[in-house]
Amino acid sequence: MNLPEHVTIYEVGPRDGLQNEKSMVPVDVKEQFVRRLLAAGLPVVEATSFVHPRWVPQLADAEELMTRLGADGNDLPVLVPNERGLDRALELGLRHVAIFGSATETFAQKNLNRSLDEQFAMFEPTVTRARDAGLDVRAYVSMCFGDPWEGAVPVEQVVGVGKRLFDLGASQLSLGDTIGVGTAGQVTELIEAFVAAGMAKDDLAMHFHDTYGQALANTYSALQSGITTFDASAGGLGGCPYAKSATGNLATEDLVWMLTGLGIQHGVDLDALVATSAWMAGELGRPSPSAVVRALSQSEV
Repeated sequence: MNLPEHVTIYEVGPRDGLQNEKSMVPVDVKEQFVRRLLAAGLPVVEATSFVHPRWVPQLADAEELMTRLGADGNDLPVLVPNERGLDRALELGLRHVAIFGSATETFAQKNLNRSLDEQFAMFEPTVTRARDAGLDVRAYVSMCFGDPWEGAVPVEQVVGVGKRLFDLGASQLSLGDTIGVGTAGQVTELIEAFVAAGMAKDDLAMHFHDTYGQALANTYSALQSGITTFDASAGGLGGCPYAKSATGNLATEDLVWMLTGLGIQHGVDLDALVATSAWMAGELGRPSPSAVVRALSQSEV
């Protein structure tokens, strides 16, 4: 079937999944969430973001969370929006950071308070300092398929922005369908365009949202194109605080179920993951958006 033998799941639940929650999640719950995800076998768990608390109040406890995680948290990636965010990560001895750029002008203004071109000037010193300090840097580019203000985003624009972010010194570029409007054919087209522009498939990751129910179809398309890293959020939690049409991320459990059915190795204990997401749904006071979590939880009742 020309599919990869192994896939790396990049778990974003504790950061991207929780950042848009209106009710504050206690730090001890966040710590338990991260530890349970790691225990379930997820190889990468993005723990939090060092964004200013005014912009994302839910993650104002970033330092406390990473301090509680101790040595277990040193290798967990955190989002850093700028040099101040990087300073906070360096003070804690963390080794993996991520930056978050935009493929469109409007979202760059709303999310970063910068123009599309100005964002690179903001990120360049952050990435340079991080790399000089021996840190690994991941780059996200959002709105890769559609923008709620600008509509469809030209492929060449996404490739141009993505390559500029990656070329600052990132080790991986995650392509985000922030509002979930992408379709399988568009996924193939975008990946091919990045490869034609000189990027290796191993340097690309995909970050899908399930707003239109296309996340798994888009994942399969990306698998066929040779992508082997996929972002996902336990229980399908998440959204974007600056884009109201950005609903939940691809649920990690739904991804694991599909990968298992395809015979693709992932290293995740699905039962432990489902139990974790069911527990978190209880903490948040609502059912999990994940179809697999709902199905398996009901089957155990």
